[in-house]
Amino acid sequence: MATKKIILTVEKTDTGFSAYSQDYPIFTTGQSIPELINSAYEAAEFYFEDENIKLSNTDIKFEIDFKQFFKYYKVINAKFLAQKIGMNATLLSQYVNGTKKPSAKQTEKILNGIHQIGQELSEINLLQTA
Repeated sequence: MATKKIILTVEKTDTGFSAYSQDYPIFTTGQSIPELINSAYEAAEFYFEDENIKLSNTDIKFEIDFKQFFKYYKVINAKFLAQKIGMNATLLSQYVNGTKKPSAKQTEKILNGIHQIGQELSEINLLQTA
């Protein structure tokens, strides 16, 4: 059984999210990110159904640009992130607004910072007060 590598570009819409592939006629929508991901797997499996290709979660990669990412994840403050990763806040703001494009090295630095924040948040337990 063959496998494929599919890259889906994610965009924020007025009603939720959309995802599409540049390489295959695969397009889907969802009201939330989890719904979009499920719909994307269904759409991709449907497209490759006749070719006897079974997809796994490692076969589909979701990509989102900085502007779209920060539009959805408003909880991540660009100024805080810039400070955390040692980047000029104005420069990160330009990436977020789409006025400048980050290099691959800068993109990796930003993504590592986002992942670090996510890891830190996933390890926190909040205390309930009476």
